[in-house]
Amino acid sequence: MEKSTQQNLKIQDFSEYLFWDIDVDKLDFQRSKKWLIGRVLEYGNLNDWKKLLVLFGREEIKKEVVNIRSLDAVTLSFLSVYFSLEKEDFRCYSKKQSTPDFWNS
Repeated sequence: MEKSTQQNLKIQDFSEYLFWDIDVDKLDFQRSKKWLIGRVLEYGNLNDWKKLLVLFGREEIKKEVVNIRSLDAVTLSFLSVYFSLEKEDFRCYSKKQSTPDFWNS
């Protein structure tokens, strides 16, 4: 990953609909890294994912995603395969397993 490519990325390079609820002029990529990764995983498209990889790199994203509290099943499966991790390695999976399901008892 080239540093110049990383530095050239701007918030406007991501899908506009990802940031409906924030002031994009105040967003700092590094300070909001975990939030941005979660937002792209939850609502982004493949191009947003590719930009995220350029911005933070594979290993940095991997460090963050294992600690995200909530991921849908499809995203969790994708990340598990992409990073060669077990689902049990993700905080969201462990937390979901320890939370009782009152509706399907």
